[in-house]
Amino acid sequence: MTNNRAFAYCSRLFAGVVAVLAGILAGSLFAVEERAANGGVRQSPSNTARPNIILVMADDQGWGDTGYNGHPFVRTPALDAMAREGFVFDRFYAGAPVCSPTRASVMTGRCPVRSKVANHGRYMRPQEQTIAETLKSAGYVTGFFGKLHLGSGQPNTPCNPSGMGFDEWVMGLNFFDNDPYLSRNGKVEHVQGKGSVIVMDEAIAFLRKHRADRRPLFTVIWFPSPHDPHREVPDGPALYSGKKRAGYYREITLLDQQVGRLRSELRKTGMADNTILWYCSDNGGLVKETSGGRGRKGSIYEGGLRVPGIIEWPARKLKGRTAVPVSTCDMYPTLMALAGVELIAPHPLDGIDVSAIIAGKTGRRSKPMGFWFRLQTGQGTWNDRILKAIMEKQQAGAPLPHDPPRMLKDVNDFPQFPGDTAKGHAAWNDWPFKLHRVNGNAYQLYNLEADPMEATDLSTRPEHQQRLERMKKELGAWMRSVVGSLNGNDYAKKP
Repeated sequence: MTNNRAFAYCSRLFAGVVAVLAGILAGSLFAVEERAANGGVRQSPSNTARPNIILVMADDQGWGDTGYNGHPFVRTPALDAMAREGFVFDRFYAGAPVCSPTRASVMTGRCPVRSKVANHGRYMRPQEQTIAETLKSAGYVTGFFGKLHLGSGQPNTPCNPSGMGFDEWVMGLNFFDNDPYLSRNGKVEHVQGKGSVIVMDEAIAFLRKHRADRRPLFTVIWFPSPHDPHREVPDGPALYSGKKRAGYYREITLLDQQVGRLRSELRKTGMADNTILWYCSDNGGLVKETSGGRGRKGSIYEGGLRVPGIIEWPARKLKGRTAVPVSTCDMYPTLMALAGVELIAPHPLDGIDVSAIIAGKTGRRSKPMGFWFRLQTGQGTWNDRILKAIMEKQQAGAPLPHDPPRMLKDVNDFPQFPGDTAKGHAAWNDWPFKLHRVNGNAYQLYNLEADPMEATDLSTRPEHQQRLERMKKELGAWMRSVVGSLNGNDYAKKP
């Protein structure tokens, strides 16, 4: 281990010890609040125990590609039931319009550019504090299942799920379909079956394995569908024949069936009541007509960012619907607040705790949301091709590492971007207004409430000049902060 890596490790170890002590205190306070809410009567251990947390994410499902959001024909009965029984975010935003960056935003609560995940295929820096690390320090058993697209599937690297805080994992490097190659805790296997079904099989096995433990569970389930090539099909009769993008919609129904399996499993095992289940997608969908706004996947306009969002926690009766904007960056701080776990945030967060919004105590965010895309290009990641080659080397007993360039990629490189860097497309959502900044100089301003399709640019209107200038300053300051993070300024000691 290098001195720099050792420094990072020791810093995390110290943070973990602090988190354990803070978690004990937070748990005690959480129990006191519970007793107060129940007339001072001490509740049973099952009622005061920290909740299990399950995060489920689709790959490329658009905001309108669900029954509960009014799609004309796609069948999503499990998500529709979850929406009826849980809490729906009408304006839930992915952290970016493509996959890897949004995944980093869930893990860290930060704009993904800060952690060097500016586009697809890039690795998240191991210096980041993840939600899994924080929950593991607080006593959770942690498991990851599905598409990672943030790092390596090889052993002995801080860029695999173990390095991100997961005890057990079965993962693909990127999207996968039928009969995929997957890495199980660093050992690659060729698994037969539908990729999304395999992911749920592994997640349910993890839940069953640890159900009797006296420790809460944190489970991440990131589906590989409905990303192309759309070869997976749901159980039952053939669906959507003759429909454009029929394969896309079939995979949405397939993943819906897996969500149904999960919710049924939680009920059958008695885990549902004290489990927080949060569902979303990683970016806008493939069909602009149902994307929930202008554009689709790959766009900073609403259609590329707006995605389905539902949370349920039966014990707390989370139920209702809000139009207040919420993003994947908010998940980390919100879940810590809901679970009574001390938030470990050694680096600036972009997300906020939105539990008061969920509780109906406020109808407004405490700060705007920033987005930034195309500062850097993406990097191709062909899951089956890469993992198959690694598996063959593992089976042949070849020396480690089996794919050296993909152990770390460039996470320890810190190129210094100028503070005024503005390449790409950025946006500042201060509801109901949204400011766009395209390649540094071109600005567009929209009122999303009056103009949800972002069709009427208000940036030249005299009555909006004061607002425009204020939002330009706020967006510029935020972008400079993001560049500072990308340059490594957030870390105690740069490699």
